[in-house]
Parts: sequence; structure tokens; C-alpha cells
Amino acid sequence: MIRRPQRRTLCALTASAALTLTFAGAAGAQPGSGGAAARAEAPDIPVAAVQQHLKEFQTLAEQNGGNRAHGEPGYRASLDYVKGKLDDAGFETDIQEFTSGGKTGYNLIADWPRGGSAADGTVMTGAHLDSVPAGAGISDNGSGSAGVLQTALAVAEANLEPAKHLRFAWWGAEEHGMVGSSSYVESLQQGELDGIDAYLNFDMIGSPNAGHFVYNEDPSLEKVFTDWFAAKDVPTEASKETDGRSDHVPFQDAGVPVGGSFTGAGYTKSQEQADKWGGTAGEPYDPCYHSACDDLSNVDEKALDLHSDAIAHAVWQLSS
Repeated sequence: MIRRPQRRTLCALTASAALTLTFAGAAGAQPGSGGAAARAEAPDIPVAAVQQHLKEFQTLAEQNGGNRAHGEPGYRASLDYVKGKLDDAGFETDIQEFTSGGKTGYNLIADWPRGGSAADGTVMTGAHLDSVPAGAGISDNGSGSAGVLQTALAVAEANLEPAKHLRFAWWGAEEHGMVGSSSYVESLQQGELDGIDAYLNFDMIGSPNAGHFVYNEDPSLEKVFTDWFAAKDVPTEASKETDGRSDHVPFQDAGVPVGGSFTGAGYTKSQEQADKWGGTAGEPYDPCYHSACDDLSNVDEKALDLHSDAIAHAVWQLSS
């Protein structure tokens, strides 16, 4: 997440999805589809698998100058790692190039070839893959990148055939001002933007002094997350620290409904928050935010597990 420097609403989409699910329930599941049923529950995302991706990011940083920053070899090595996993799982992947600060940057876009087409509407899920130059960026934002990756791999493992098209993205140069995601949005025609029913963003989902925040830019998408966390007896708050500071912003500015969850960055946890979430009041959610100490030791396993499952829940629900 960078330091701080007319929306469409999803209501119509939600109503349509509800009608579809009602009809599906009345008609019953179709036999022999070979894919997941429209009403299938999202799988549990194994936190050990998410942590394994973080270990790989840490190793790649250590092998490439200590970071995974834009324009540095550690970033491209991280992108190649994610791409390899997705290619092996059957995704259609594409690398989009852009330039920032005189250096070439890269976005990775992965489309799931089964289920709905872009004409049916697209549910897009993304996370920035770059770190700041100071360190490996395992919390910011290896955590979001790993959670999104493992959710994509769960889609492939389930052989999911969703009603809507699924697209996943890993953005470059977020730490330079959302350059990669802005480049992607600017590359789309208006009709392509109109076809994105939701963009879900995950930037820091394992902060060591975690809070549990939900993006509140779109009420329908917000409810997808707040209802899920409430069912887990986890109280949430609207995310303020992400306002204007992560890769959902270019989509929001282009009129795409945006949502996501977040565990906090450099802001300070209050006593009230510590009382309901645990952790330490008076300390940042991530004491190593944008620092060299943002390594494997800087991630809370419980928060990482919870928010990785939240990603999968949202992807499954919104694409049904």
C-alpha cells in the first residue's frame, strides 16, 4: 500500500444473482456438469499453502537484492513464480508491460477459461505484487498476493464453472502510485470496463497487530464481506486507511464497483479495537510497514487464514 498522497452500484447485480440462485434452487442441481454447482460453498483456503507462497517471496527477495520492488529482479522473479503456478493450473495468463520512473513494470493477468465468458460479466480479484525497496514486503503485499494466488488455485482445483467470468491480477508499481493498475484500467475500452461487475482488492491481509476492515465504497460488496465476517463472530470496521491508497482506486474512478478486506498498515490500533480484536493498543497494525523488517516474521497466521478464506468466499459468491 502506498503512503497517502461516479460509481456504479452492485445492487442490480446482487438482485440478479439472488434471482438466479432462487431459480437454481427450485430447479435443482444439474447432473453431470463436471464443475462446481452454482450454489457451492467456497472451500477452506489452507493457510499453510498461503504461507508457502510467502516463503517463496521471501526467498526470491533474498536472492535478488533483498526486495521485490518495481524495476528490480526480485519483482520479476515473483511474477514468474506466480505465473508458473497459474499456468500449471490451467489459467490463461498475460503479462502487461508499462513504464514508471524509467523502468519497465509488469502486471500479470490470469483468466479462468471455464464457466461464464466476459459477456456474462467479470468478477476481478487483484493484489499488488511489488514491495518497497527497503525489504521483502511479505505483509505489504506478499500477503494479499499469496491469498489471491491460493484462491485462484482453489478455483482450478475445484474445476469451477462459475456463471460469471473470473479474472485475477497481480499489479506492479503500486508503491509508485498504483501505476500498474492504472495502466491496466486505461488500456480498457468503456465496454470492457462496463463488463467488470466487481473488482476486489486485497492489500495487506496478515498484519501482525491485525484489525479487520472491509472496504465500504460499494454497499453490496461491503455486505458480502461484513455478513461473512459476522457469521464467524468477527466484528469489522469500514476501512479508512485504504482510501485513495491502493489498486482499487483506478477501478473506482472508472466507475467499477470495488470491495475487499484489509488488516491495517501504519495506523494505530485503539484500545477499543484491541478489546474486540486482541493485539496491542497504541501500536501500529503493522509495525514493520514499509520497513526492512517486513519479512516472514511480520505476518499473523490467524489473520492471514481468515482473510484468505474471505477472498474465496467473495469470489465464489459473486461469480455464482
